[in-house]
Amino acid sequence: MLLRVDLNSPIDPSTGEILDDSRIKEHASTIRVLLEMGASVAVMSHQGRPLSRDFTRLERHSVLLSKLVGVEVSYVDDVMGPEARRRIRALRPGDVLLLDNSRLHSEDVVEASPEVHASSIMVKTLAPLFDYYVNDAFSACHRSQASIVGFPLALPSAAGRLLEREVGALERATSGPERPKVFILGGAKVGDAVKLVSRLHSTGVADEILTGGLVALAFMAAMGYSMPRAVERALGEAGANDEVISEARRIIGKGAPVRVPIDFLVSRDGRVEVEPARGLKGAPGDIGPSTLEYYTAKLRKARVAVLRGPMGIIEDERFRRGTVRLLSELLERGVYTVIGGGHSNLLLSLLPPRLTKKIGHRSLAGGAMLQYLSGEPMPCLEALSKSFQKYWKKRAS
Repeated sequence: MLLRVDLNSPIDPSTGEILDDSRIKEHASTIRVLLEMGASVAVMSHQGRPLSRDFTRLERHSVLLSKLVGVEVSYVDDVMGPEARRRIRALRPGDVLLLDNSRLHSEDVVEASPEVHASSIMVKTLAPLFDYYVNDAFSACHRSQASIVGFPLALPSAAGRLLEREVGALERATSGPERPKVFILGGAKVGDAVKLVSRLHSTGVADEILTGGLVALAFMAAMGYSMPRAVERALGEAGANDEVISEARRIIGKGAPVRVPIDFLVSRDGRVEVEPARGLKGAPGDIGPSTLEYYTAKLRKARVAVLRGPMGIIEDERFRRGTVRLLSELLERGVYTVIGGGHSNLLLSLLPPRLTKKIGHRSLAGGAMLQYLSGEPMPCLEALSKSFQKYWKKRAS
């Protein structure tokens, strides 16, 4: 069985040490399930992008994966060459083999349709060696690359346990019957957030959209708030160009339930002060006390909440309170809460264990989560659907 996972993790470029094993832990549970079914498993993943500082081979990943799965995960520094094919053919039930970084081959960097990738050298070389293909890499599901969309057209395919959980949680957040649904959007991915707000409003999914971070500042700019030059520069660096601001203005004009801060915490001469959102002079580090009270009141009726990105600079302990307080409010009240984004690990470390246990779902996906919530096509899911039609539908009937 060929299992596509996403072991892509933060790497210390000076030592090669893996700094966060969250994704590896989740995929380990899928591997254990497959082994319990009597399968032999060849694992495929990528790490970083070519020429980036975290673009490495996967030998260290195999060592860590062995500890987490509980069986030896052997490694081959090859993806589809003679040695990789020999090792795949030698697999026996209960064996696990990790192939090298799939992005060592250009076909797994290029975006193309499933039909084109099904004819790629990678797929044509490896597919005949397997009976089934399983995709467990939701965080790469928005990529239309060979290892994601090519194999489903060449092999009977299925979704892995992590992919199922991710899609199930996001479906509940967007399509489930529980209302009100509140979306809390912060961080620095302004363009993605604006697209998401547009989708949430046009579909009627969101009852409230609370903003923080640069996302809030972009919507404030669209509403005509004056901004300090430092904030304008930060917005420009985050991709909030005239087109993005104009789109935010259009969404607001259509009545989207977007809420922006009333006040902010700013750092001035080493001191943290409160400044009103109108007439802002400093660079905001977090939402202010009045905003926190306002947003908390909005959350009291929520039944489902999605938190994507922090309200402030939570790497600085002076600017964590807004994000932690809002998340704690949701979890204390038992609201089904989905959190995602690159700061989710730090967020979890700031909460007591009794609250982290109450999180409905923690998404390990960044761009894929935003794309799914925005309603844009997900190449991975479309390829799995085509595989069902090709291989499974007749069997199911």
